[in-house]
Amino acid sequence: MNIRSFLFENNEKFITLKAYIYSFYYRFIVKHTSTKKLQYRMGRRDEESTFDEPDDKIAISKIYAFHVNRITERLPWEQKCFVRALTLRKILMEKKISCTIYMGVQKEDGKMKAHAWLRSGKVYLSGGNGAGFVTVAKFATL
Repeated sequence: MNIRSFLFENNEKFITLKAYIYSFYYRFIVKHTSTKKLQYRMGRRDEESTFDEPDDKIAISKIYAFHVNRITERLPWEQKCFVRALTLRKILMEKKISCTIYMGVQKEDGKMKAHAWLRSGKVYLSGGNGAGFVTVAKFATL
């Protein structure tokens, strides 16, 4: 996205700015905080949010997910899926929309690969649906 399209063609500038700011913040936190300390920021461990989120909240969630996914795809660091899930979780919390962050692992070419994804209601908003990954932790919000 260039400056011109951001200023004149983006009707949701505030969401875009929030996604940038939160993704930079969570990247810093992930890089400089121990996993144990990071867990309290992720929600209630080993719980899941409701699968019966109202349609209006799901529609809002999809808009936020679009912006967060679009922005974090262009960022230059690893762990994009985890930063993306944390960023989207924070924005959804502000709108009082429940969600769950899942963390999973899979063996690929003899190496362990980690992945994070986020669900609200019955919709997976970032990171896909975790197919092929074994869920090792989940964190519910609201």
